[in-house]
Amino acid sequence: MRIFYGLMIASLFLVGCEKARLDQQVKELCAKDGGVKVYETVTLSTDMYDRYARTNWILPDKSDAKPTDDYYIEIQRHYYKTGNPEMSRRQYRIIRRSDEKVLGESISYGRGGGDLPGPWHGSSYHCPSGESLSIETKVFQRGSK
Repeated sequence: MRIFYGLMIASLFLVGCEKARLDQQVKELCAKDGGVKVYETVTLSTDMYDRYARTNWILPDKSDAKPTDDYYIEIQRHYYKTGNPEMSRRQYRIIRRSDEKVLGESISYGRGGGDLPGPWHGSSYHCPSGESLSIETKVFQRGSK
């Protein structure tokens, strides 16, 4: 029985260390290039701005974009570590179709899981935190009718 409790305590310690190590790595990577970058703002007519805003700024993915869509998004995800826990980088870009220019991007990092198994949700850590990564309202400006 002592061996069982010793193994439980050791596994709790190792789980906590791995999560802390990945959370620190997420924090460091985020400090290097995480957040929102706007390369060009676009003034939309009031009607077009309102139409996008009504749909919560859901732009089509590049693979789903129609030839008539002026803007689309590209999402790339890179996994530094898969499994449990996992750690990844997510890059979200807004692109103008006419010249394929990247108008803005947001980059975030995150860790998910790494907890002991159980009936509860796994923990996670993401950054940047507290900052909205919604870049649409930073790229697109409301113009006049």
